[in-house]
Amino acid sequence: MVRSALADEPTFELSTVDIDRPGPHFTLDTLRLLRSQNPESDIILVLGGDSLHDLPGWHRPEEVVAACSEIGVMRRPGDEVDLSRLEEGLPGLRARLHFITAPLLQISSHEIRERAGKGLPFRHYVPRAVYEYIVAQRIYRGI
Repeated sequence: MVRSALADEPTFELSTVDIDRPGPHFTLDTLRLLRSQNPESDIILVLGGDSLHDLPGWHRPEEVVAACSEIGVMRRPGDEVDLSRLEEGLPGLRARLHFITAPLLQISSHEIRERAGKGLPFRHYVPRAVYEYIVAQRIYRGI
């Protein structure tokens, strides 16, 4: 599906770094692998605000922060972030954080899967190529 979604987007490149290696897959390991494959590149981890809240509970979170050039965070309206508390547990986090302003879409992956599984319309929730892939492969049927 990702390959289909990116087919007409030359700015993006599909990485199969997690698919091509055995699990478990920790973000830290992925970041380190990407860094070793792209030593001159900035490694930017993009998270939702909910994941930022959960970051202290991740596998070796201090090292995750250190492994990133930046951490981009997309937040939902009303999402409160206690940066002081997060910084206490993860020193250096604040300096790497950049909050991303983007349009908020009221579409969830859960809703797309549910609609596809029930045979309800979902064409305008995903790019055309992704819609066609889901329909052709009969993904999510029976959910």
